[in-house]
Amino acid sequence: MDQRNFSRITTIHLLGFQIPQNITFLVFFLFLLIYCLTICGNLLIITLVSYSTTLHSPMYFFLSQLSVLDILLITDILPNTMNTVLVKKTIMLFSDCLTQFFLFIISESSECILLTVMSWDRYLAICKPLHYTLKMNYKVCCILVILCWILSIVVAFIYMLTISKLQFCGPNIMDHFFCDLEPILQLSCSDITAVQFELTILIVIFVVIPFLIIIVSYAYIISTIFKIPSITGRQKMFSTCSSHLTVVCIYYGTLICVYLIPNKRQTRAMTKLVSLLYTVITPMINPLIYSLRNKELKKAGRKCIQNCLFNMF
Repeated sequence: MDQRNFSRITTIHLLGFQIPQNITFLVFFLFLLIYCLTICGNLLIITLVSYSTTLHSPMYFFLSQLSVLDILLITDILPNTMNTVLVKKTIMLFSDCLTQFFLFIISESSECILLTVMSWDRYLAICKPLHYTLKMNYKVCCILVILCWILSIVVAFIYMLTISKLQFCGPNIMDHFFCDLEPILQLSCSDITAVQFELTILIVIFVVIPFLIIIVSYAYIISTIFKIPSITGRQKMFSTCSSHLTVVCIYYGTLICVYLIPNKRQTRAMTKLVSLLYTVITPMINPLIYSLRNKELKKAGRKCIQNCLFNMF
């Protein structure tokens, strides 16, 4: 038997990004700025949707839930990443690594499902407007969001149960900036063939199939929009969908690059860069995309600022 099986690893050496010493603080403060902007931007959307009566609709309710997930995701990933930037190599308990991965799976799978729900919401609003208020009421919205969380937690537990069956004996060096699936599996000295097959099935169910549902939904949406005789009407319909479609393209594009393209075609630096896009950059730009391209959000934001200034003076 392989002698490594007798020494189960308990700590992880997370290498993070290999950054030259002279720009370490610059990169740290850049990540800190991104974190602050992400938290503030998403909290602003949650606040506007909660307190502005004009935004009490299913679309904005789902958008506020997306902001909650973005806050969870970046808080799970970025603080530890900033630490690796400063100290070059972070030592963390293996249990903490698995906890980070558990929260990562919850936020990622929830976002996949929620983006699919949001595309269905847009499909009903544009293609089935007469049935929209009946099929997409407040109770249905709450049930859909609760299902998103339940399914994502179930998926996360399945991942953790599968990983718990493996033996991890090192080396305990992880060349990544957070505990992702592939780097964790590389620490295992067990046969991971069956595990990879099982996890691939889960990726297909919770990433590929939702993405295909979104594509089909938007095919019907675009077809319906082109049937609208008025140019103004078509532009208004496109404006309500363009923000969501932009977020979907960025989010799923990076996920596909990381999890579905064979790793042999990617360098480790490229994998880190693409992972950075959907774990750090996407949560930051989501509020910007929705706020800059949405007149109702901008109007609610201006009204909120005016009320705050009025109360102050």
